[in-house]
Amino acid sequence: MDGFLDETCGGVTELRVHGVSGTPPAGMLNHPHPRLVAGDGTTGFYRRWWTAGRPVSDRADVPRVRRREAYAWGGLTSGGRTIALWLLLLPFSLANLSYFMLPRPRGGDRLRHATEAAQRLFALLLTGTLVGAVTRSCVDLVGWQCTAAGRSCTDEFAPEWLRWMGEMWAYEPSKRLAVTSLAPLLVVVLLWWIARRTWRRDERKVVPTPEPAQGPAEDPGDGSGGDAGDDLEGGSGGERGAARERLLLERARLWHGGAPVWRLRVVHVGFAIASIGLAVAAPFAGTPLGLSLTWANAGVELAAAVLVVLPWTGRRLDPRSGAREPAWLRVACHTLRVAAPLVFVVTFWAAMGGLPQSAEGLMLPGVGAGQVQFALMLGLGAFILAATWVLARMDGPCRDPLDRPAMGGLAAWFMLMVAAGSANVLALGVPFWTATFFGVPGTPDEPGPLGRKLFIDDPVWWTAALVPLLAVAFGGVAVALWLIRRAETRRLAPELTEHYGERGGPAVARKWALAALTDRAGLVLGVLTGIGVAGFAVVTVISQLRLYTPTAGFAGLLASIGSWATAATVVGLALLGRRTYGSSRLRRTVGIVWDVSTFWPRAIHPLAPPCYTERVMPELMARVGRLAATDRDTVVLSGHSQGSVIAAALVLQLDPVMRGRVRLLTHGSPLRRLYAPFFPAYFGGDGLPAVREAVAWRNLYRLSDPIGGPAFRRVDPLAAEPGRGNTVDRFCWDPLRPAPGDPLPEARWHSGYWLDPPYHDELARLITPSLPPDRTVR
Repeated sequence: MDGFLDETCGGVTELRVHGVSGTPPAGMLNHPHPRLVAGDGTTGFYRRWWTAGRPVSDRADVPRVRRREAYAWGGLTSGGRTIALWLLLLPFSLANLSYFMLPRPRGGDRLRHATEAAQRLFALLLTGTLVGAVTRSCVDLVGWQCTAAGRSCTDEFAPEWLRWMGEMWAYEPSKRLAVTSLAPLLVVVLLWWIARRTWRRDERKVVPTPEPAQGPAEDPGDGSGGDAGDDLEGGSGGERGAARERLLLERARLWHGGAPVWRLRVVHVGFAIASIGLAVAAPFAGTPLGLSLTWANAGVELAAAVLVVLPWTGRRLDPRSGAREPAWLRVACHTLRVAAPLVFVVTFWAAMGGLPQSAEGLMLPGVGAGQVQFALMLGLGAFILAATWVLARMDGPCRDPLDRPAMGGLAAWFMLMVAAGSANVLALGVPFWTATFFGVPGTPDEPGPLGRKLFIDDPVWWTAALVPLLAVAFGGVAVALWLIRRAETRRLAPELTEHYGERGGPAVARKWALAALTDRAGLVLGVLTGIGVAGFAVVTVISQLRLYTPTAGFAGLLASIGSWATAATVVGLALLGRRTYGSSRLRRTVGIVWDVSTFWPRAIHPLAPPCYTERVMPELMARVGRLAATDRDTVVLSGHSQGSVIAAALVLQLDPVMRGRVRLLTHGSPLRRLYAPFFPAYFGGDGLPAVREAVAWRNLYRLSDPIGGPAFRRVDPLAAEPGRGNTVDRFCWDPLRPAPGDPLPEARWHSGYWLDPPYHDELARLITPSLPPDRTVR
């Protein structure tokens, strides 16, 4: 091709890794003509193509001497059209986040393993919650109620594609239930297909094997653990070496989830299919055949629940060790994989053949499976809360406030409750929308003729009544944050007036105060979750004791508002998904959610959006190995925002020889501000100091940045206790301080670090360590 493109690998390479929202290669390289030199359209490495030929500037690429390269991974979270379907999987992703927030104190292995098993079972019940909502809407509201004789789906105004069922089988409910069960089955198949597709693409990637001289591989463990970051025994080299071996981010198996994700997917899909079959068979449990089918489906559900709590089901193995899971586990998973669809097919054909009706009711009769799952979720939630509290106390008090975990170490439980809450909002919206579309939502206790009423049980109405109360709580928290920002603005304004003048000081103070609200994330999460859990406990007691009816008085008003709000939420997500499917720009915007939440592997929920790091990590390791093949070569990993998290985790995956050839430059980094407090077992404690010891590291931060911050202690002039001896962090003024008489420049907030002079200063110092340090830019 015409022009100039450096395709060599020797010398110094500045390898830029973008953060959230998938910054295009042209933006990362600050060059209008990026060219792919490795990888593909989903993830790839790009360099600058100079259309006018070889350039001569100081920052131009020079073959075998220096170059700038960008790694674009945004296609994993915002490139595919199936991201439109991920919006409904947010509860599953939050459940995975809660797993990695769990404290991991020494001496607490048994309690932690029990807590992780409870988390996996809770995640399985989340699958049951969402699939159960679709099953309730289709099998109960449509199959049992709406298409029965004389009901709303049999009149002349009903849609033709549904009325035929009532006309043919108005008095044969088993056939109606069989046909309507195909809709939730299709949802499960779609979830399975998406999860399998991303699993084959990402999680089957293997971390590159190190050279033999780099030391022994990790001990695969004794089989007692069952998680992605289980403690390992073995190793020598003194106390410091033992401490370093315990770092979870150093373990290759953390990013090697092909086998455990497959096992968990088999368990979740089997459980979901069996729950649909149980809904079809349970109304006919009074007959011998119906009872047999009911027990068969319930047995599959029980087998899935037993498998999910076994430690080996979710356990990850070091890909370098050659170890494999037990043969019995593979046999059990394959058996469940066959049994679940087989039992469903038998149930379907038996129902289509006509099962004699043995139970009647306004709503679909059952065998109490829903109540059992509800009670089990309550018990698991209470156990996980108690166990997490004990694990957090075993960690002991933090001597350094810098290492204090978020929310007193209970962030894992709070995040799991948020996952349950979001799942319930979706689970409420589906039946309410269905009942509204085909008829009128009602409760079984309402008097009068059936008419177009489709009945939803009281606990669902009571839970819907919580939605407007939570909306009020959101408003109250928003007002509190506004007051906090205003107070912080008043505090900062006098100090910033010295640097920005009388007019610029208050304006900058408002920007910095807004960015500082991120530090209240734990408080906001705790308050809203606490209100939601307390409200749920109250309505559960009211519902179980039947103290009030959910459709009368003020409670009825709240329930009605909540029912419309949840239905509107589902419709809104569907419309957003449709727009996302056709708009690449909107996919990048929505992809921000997945950039943050899918950094971590699918440790407990396999149907969540995929972990991009399990593909990114092997690709970056292989690329760094190629770019820094000899001791004369240097790679400067430049990570912005979420890219800094990827780069820090990558550094700890490299062997000691390769670390000596790598430098780290982070900017807008959430490592200390968000990851260390919320994921203390991975980035807190010895995690970030280990990165500092492994490679030469510089970090740029601004006080206008709502996401990034210092990696250690603040070094800016406004810090209460400036970090002395902090050689990693450098403060950058934003906006830049204007010259006398000039207007205040625009603030860059979280973006544009690559364009700042301090970036190039620190890049030069990493390449040439003899240059004098400078901790702030004036």
